[in-house]
Amino acid sequence: MPIQILPARLANQIAAGEVVERPASVVKELVENSLDAGATRIDIDIDKGGSRTIRIRDNGKGVVKDELGLALSRHATSKISSLDDLEAIVSLGFRGEALASISSVSRLTITSRTQDQEEAWSAYAEGRDMDVQLKPAAHPVGTTLEVLDLFFNTPARRKFLRTEKTEFNHIDELLKRIALSRFDVAINLRHNGKLIRQYRASETQVQKERRLAAVCGGPFLKHALAVELEHGDLKLSGWICNPHGARAQNDIQYCYVNGRMMKDKLINHAIRQAYESSLPSDQYAAYVLFIEVDPHQVDVNVHPAKHEVRFHQGRWVHDFIYQAVQSALQQSMAEGEAMYQTPQRASASAQHYAEPSDQPTHQIAEAAPSSAAIANTPDYPNKANASDWLHTDERMLVERASTQHHGQQAPRESTGVKVPNAGTTSPSAYSGKGRQFGSDAPSKQEVAAYQRLMQTADSSRTPTVNLNVPSHSVSASLNQPSSASQQSSQEVTPSALSQREWQPSAPTTPIARSVNPPIGGSSHVGLGKALSLVAQRFLLLSREDGVYLLSLDVAQRLRHKGQLKLAQSEGLKAQPLLIPHSVPVEPELIACAEQHALLLKQLGIQLKKKNNNGLIILSVCMPLRQQNLQQLIPNLLTYLLSVAEDQQAQGWDKLLDWLAAQCVMPTDAFSLSQAIQLVTELEHLWANDLELYYQNLLRPVNIDEAIEAFNHE
Repeated sequence: MPIQILPARLANQIAAGEVVERPASVVKELVENSLDAGATRIDIDIDKGGSRTIRIRDNGKGVVKDELGLALSRHATSKISSLDDLEAIVSLGFRGEALASISSVSRLTITSRTQDQEEAWSAYAEGRDMDVQLKPAAHPVGTTLEVLDLFFNTPARRKFLRTEKTEFNHIDELLKRIALSRFDVAINLRHNGKLIRQYRASETQVQKERRLAAVCGGPFLKHALAVELEHGDLKLSGWICNPHGARAQNDIQYCYVNGRMMKDKLINHAIRQAYESSLPSDQYAAYVLFIEVDPHQVDVNVHPAKHEVRFHQGRWVHDFIYQAVQSALQQSMAEGEAMYQTPQRASASAQHYAEPSDQPTHQIAEAAPSSAAIANTPDYPNKANASDWLHTDERMLVERASTQHHGQQAPRESTGVKVPNAGTTSPSAYSGKGRQFGSDAPSKQEVAAYQRLMQTADSSRTPTVNLNVPSHSVSASLNQPSSASQQSSQEVTPSALSQREWQPSAPTTPIARSVNPPIGGSSHVGLGKALSLVAQRFLLLSREDGVYLLSLDVAQRLRHKGQLKLAQSEGLKAQPLLIPHSVPVEPELIACAEQHALLLKQLGIQLKKKNNNGLIILSVCMPLRQQNLQQLIPNLLTYLLSVAEDQQAQGWDKLLDWLAAQCVMPTDAFSLSQAIQLVTELEHLWANDLELYYQNLLRPVNIDEAIEAFNHE
């Protein structure tokens, strides 16, 4: 068969296979055309579930007589005219395929009148021939579209239509979605001459709530949390249900992008992830959310039925939705309304709706302004106001001082410094108050603070690390100074902070490390040759000096500790968050953060004061980036506050141990490949220092006893 251009009727029927799936698809396309025409009232009449008649009348702008015939042609539209328009679509329709496709599989009549015309005109077309017939008609300003005998010329498709009730339920559900997207439009639905739905135009908040309850039900409104968040060109508003309003099916999940109904995977994933720690796996969240984004940043021309979109900055939109939903949930849980665990992270504020049955709607309680968490923060974390007391220099003073005094640091084994705590050190020593941030040299107060930090014991003593040696506060060292410590305080420069700020602790009797190279093999790791898993939580290793069991749980903690240990020497690099996170904390924790600002900087954590009861997390180091920051940061500040009076609990090593324990994700069972990868990373992170932890990491397996048990002679 030669290549040829398909006839117009055949091409339209092929297009109809994508656009017109069932009667609800016809209603969707026609109602969207009415909305694009500026209609404020739409009446839908359905007969026999839409298989016999679909009639839609609106009071929009109408179509002029000369364009009625053209409106039924394929690729004819008034929505776009250039490629630039396609890149920034603001209308619901834009392809110009709907009317042509519908008319190819039905008998379609369009009657319309504009404000400037004295009479209305009607155009008729049906699938058998594409000729359009025009004739005068009586009609008010607006348009009426009548679709008769859907799929009359495609028997196979008509045969696969569902029952009348099923097809009408699809239409009803569609109009529910449209009614939620346009509160300003009155929508009436009739089936077989009976009024089924009547959605009145809503302008006030009370009227919107009434429509919301009519569509989603009273229980939804009872548990609804209003969400509103705006950041740059991205805005999210609407309602979500707290965990009390969870449902057994996902029948109340409505989402709109620039007024367009969506079932987008990215949006669904962000919302599902926000509810992950709040709902059981067998329950579904309920929500009605509206996303407004710059039309240039979203592509709606990616799905035949326009059910999906593609965001140019999908990760940004995902995190934005995630944070807004998390914030509303966190707000409701803070008020004691939820029954499940607090969600992971929160940054945006939210509004909570009280129960309509208990109090009037106008008494709905409102939370802080929706932009409190993000709009008040800089567009990019590194551009924060330098006068904020928790925002420190872009480059740490420690790093600059280390560069200036390169090569003068004491060996690592000689670390004998004691830990200062919040109660014995001036807050200015950490917060950097009293000077302009970004200056080229530390202030006199900071230099003095560094010198106080560097009070050390007798440097002539044999360098050892003892877990049982208590650390002393700075004030105690100053009250009872030794000659050696006085000499040390005079010689130490700020560069020594990176090497000797906190005293590490380690096991006192490490297992001897094999001096011979490990046994090679396909399952080889630096600690030896991996033989097999034991109880899915231990790795059996073959070494030159015997067989050992390695605890994979301990290995996990050591891996996290190894990723964090650079904080003690060089400092961890801060990674700005895509969207800063807001976290509510007590005032004493804010004071603690101020006192330990330099310590937090070494850990790669940058904070900003939000108010007297909140902090904004601007940056964290890479090892902490995937953690539950909403819980981790307050817990970290609480830990620092708790060890202020406990000298035995102070020290870099104990701090890193604590952080590593917080970062560990419980693992039910390890695979052999996971175990080998874990131990390989461990060897890479710790190198020769790993032997200090052999006592907790490795246990020898006595093979000799097993061999003796087989000796029957």
